[in-house]
Amino acid sequence: MPRHIVIILGHPDPSPDRYCRALADAYRTGAESAGHDVAIVDVATLEFPLLRSHAEFNDSPVPDDIRTAQDAISGADHLVVIYPLWLGTLPAMLKGFFEQAFRPGFAIAFDDSYRWKKLLRGRSARVVVTMGMPALAYRFWFGAHSLRSFERNILRFSGIAPIRESLIGSVEASKPEARRKWLARMSKYGALAR
Repeated sequence: MPRHIVIILGHPDPSPDRYCRALADAYRTGAESAGHDVAIVDVATLEFPLLRSHAEFNDSPVPDDIRTAQDAISGADHLVVIYPLWLGTLPAMLKGFFEQAFRPGFAIAFDDSYRWKKLLRGRSARVVVTMGMPALAYRFWFGAHSLRSFERNILRFSGIAPIRESLIGSVEASKPEARRKWLARMSKYGALAR
């Protein structure tokens, strides 16, 4: 059954030479070849300020680019988040995007007792992280701490599940064949909407 997929491309560099962009393109190509509908939210091209206070997070107007991204996410069955690991976590621009987009009233809502309602239930996700270090070192030596935090405190907190992961390590040192294998794998995941 065709699904609506939103790819959130989180590399802050808009250069077409970034490997994250190639991974997003491969996923999109595979998904579209299988009949899925795909939209891309390219965080590097969006205009939005960083939120600086609790009041801004709760009450400031949502920027137009963020509202457009929220509309895409609202209509999605499946999200794909692709980003490079920078200083052990998401790039600041991507984190700022999620702070803007996943505000109360869109991703979560609180009742009078401060219990939260997960507003993005019914959506699955794949998180694709590229990094300079070996993926096994990130997962086992560092405990994939930032990825676990992102999944737990942003995605699952708003109701997105299940979440699958692809960790692509040693990107700068990888040979062209290894990169091509990952692109083929992304295309396959796209076709399966996984």
